[in-house]
Amino acid sequence: MVSRQIQALIHRSKSAAHLLQLHSPVVKTGLDHNPNFVSDYINLASSISIEFAKLVFGYVPICPPLFAWNSIIRVYAKSSVPIESVRFFSELHRVGLKGDNFTYPFVVKACGRCGMVGGGGMLQCLIMKSGFDSDRYIGNEVFRMYADCGEVGIARKVFEEMPVRDVVSWSSLIAGYVACNYPLEALRVFREMKLANENPNSVTLVSLLTACTRLHDISIGKSIHCYIIVHPIEIDVALGTALVEMYSKCGHVEKAFHMFNSMSEKNLQSWTIMICGLADHGRGNDSILLFNHMEQAGLVPDSMAFSAILSACSHLGLLSEGRQFFNQMVRTYNIEPTMEHYGCLVDLLGRAGLVEEAYEIIKNMPMEPNSVILRSFLGACRNHNIVFTLDDNFRKVLTSESHLGANYVLAANVSSVSGCWGDAADMRVSMKQKGVIKVPGCSWVDSGGGW
Repeated sequence: MVSRQIQALIHRSKSAAHLLQLHSPVVKTGLDHNPNFVSDYINLASSISIEFAKLVFGYVPICPPLFAWNSIIRVYAKSSVPIESVRFFSELHRVGLKGDNFTYPFVVKACGRCGMVGGGGMLQCLIMKSGFDSDRYIGNEVFRMYADCGEVGIARKVFEEMPVRDVVSWSSLIAGYVACNYPLEALRVFREMKLANENPNSVTLVSLLTACTRLHDISIGKSIHCYIIVHPIEIDVALGTALVEMYSKCGHVEKAFHMFNSMSEKNLQSWTIMICGLADHGRGNDSILLFNHMEQAGLVPDSMAFSAILSACSHLGLLSEGRQFFNQMVRTYNIEPTMEHYGCLVDLLGRAGLVEEAYEIIKNMPMEPNSVILRSFLGACRNHNIVFTLDDNFRKVLTSESHLGANYVLAANVSSVSGCWGDAADMRVSMKQKGVIKVPGCSWVDSGGGW
């Protein structure tokens, strides 16, 4: 009876301090020897603090049983430091225990998140030696790990060697091709999936819509939307957001907005994608209005949301609004500006002809400006015929990106405007000596060839 009361109190805990207070009765009643309880205890601790979960694991008497190892490995595999999951797995083997069919999926997932393709390969060998290679769940995680590491060819080979495949297997392979920027291959795998009489789920369809977005193929995107309606498949937040992004990126912003408004539930990503879509189609005022509605709906904008609205202000030349949003981000929401945020602000000021103010932003940035920001600034100097002498920061761009002829041409033009004819001539000579040319601009048109 006492142990049940303690378990009930632990489930109602909201802080690490409260759990620490309950740890003494846990030990006294012997609950720390109960396999099911300890696993649950570690999971509860991880929801409050991952470091506290590690502390709880350390309190398990003598050598923790496998279930406790599996719990801490799972916690770290899903955390921001997945490498710790791999470390705990190594420690598990050091103490003489062997992983089971619950251990390996989490460690493999951690390798994928860390990009440890070598470690993942060794794990695959260990899985085969342990006789778990026929486990479908583990197999799905193995080829997903290879896809996460960019080794989509190996992932495909593992997939083809699987004795049994399910919708998760097919969905993971499709997602892997999309993540590795092979959207056409993802659609071809979907065709194979249909021939194998395997029906897609919402996760599959999200990946397929992302593939359509990458290809800017509205016809396939519409056919997938029709498939969702006909079968019917519930449009959850992830699927609805994918549809909004597909329609927006394929040039159908009104359909994207209609889809957005029809969603019964939206998350911050849904709002951010719609704000970007409106801005990309020249509807800056609408994107600002939508951002304000998002705040009124109770959502707290994050760094990505502010990147979207600042980019909208930059592209549409909304100077006062852009300044307002940048200040709001820093002062109201205490968000540390990233390189992207500074880039939007510099571009916004440059477009407005406020080159000196833009240069002050660049000089006072807490990080080294990247080539995008510097090119944006030089472009503003050229467009507004502002006299500017290249300093060391701008010369670094030419050194770090010596293969881009556009940098030399831009720097030469700015030097010419500034009257530094010698510098301009040096740029032209340097281009010839290095064999660098400026790639001409180009456009492309979809001929409707299909896939």
